[in-house]
Amino acid sequence: MNLPISIEELIQGYSWEQNTIGLSSSNVYQLRGERTLFLKTQDRKHPFESLYDEKQKLEWLADKLPVPNVLFYEQAGQTEYLLMTALPGLDASRITEPTQLPTIIQAYADGLKQLHQIDIWDCPFNEQNHIKVKKAEEHVKAGIVDEDDFDQIRLGKSSEELLEELKMFPPFEEDLVFTHGDYCLPNIIIKDGACQGFIDLGRAGIADRYQDIALAVRSITHNFGSEWVSTFVTHYGLTEFEQNKVFYYQLLDEFF
Repeated sequence: MNLPISIEELIQGYSWEQNTIGLSSSNVYQLRGERTLFLKTQDRKHPFESLYDEKQKLEWLADKLPVPNVLFYEQAGQTEYLLMTALPGLDASRITEPTQLPTIIQAYADGLKQLHQIDIWDCPFNEQNHIKVKKAEEHVKAGIVDEDDFDQIRLGKSSEELLEELKMFPPFEEDLVFTHGDYCLPNIIIKDGACQGFIDLGRAGIADRYQDIALAVRSITHNFGSEWVSTFVTHYGLTEFEQNKVFYYQLLDEFF
């Protein structure tokens, strides 16, 4: 890979390994040397996603949450480069020992509470429903929705059919908080049984809290089994579980 000289100087002597976990449009590399770093690269021709968005959000969150520190960002030619520090620990999807699951689920819920407690009065990142639906429309029009990656209950349907279903969904009042945007187990870092930080925050911003709860429910079900969902909900502190919002935000996520 041809890298900008400024990045080469920062990572000289580091070993590389590509990270293949997740469905991001960017390429992710783990770099090991004096410390562990992560480098993301992305084609600037991608019509709707930019590593610059993630850079901005990480910098805004730097004094609010344990997130990677941005060491370097550059656009060079047709490629974006984002170099970040690694957080200590493992992503939550890697911890599968049955005896540890109660602790991991509690840490997963505690992390979400920490996110949702961030003051949003000066947050410049808006991910409310009307904005996300507009993005969904753009993705369908551009033909970039991966219909083969739909959840099992939606496989066989077209992105156009799902978009119509999304638009016909009964409106509801949004309970706005700061959200991760992709609150799946691989994006949460765990160490010593506690949440130590958050990664992959390119979709973070103001939205209904169920944006995160819905994806957490799906991730728990996929990785550990649906029997752990009630434990997560209890630890998070929900007094009422709004299944309609879970359905809506899981449907909305099909477009991203």
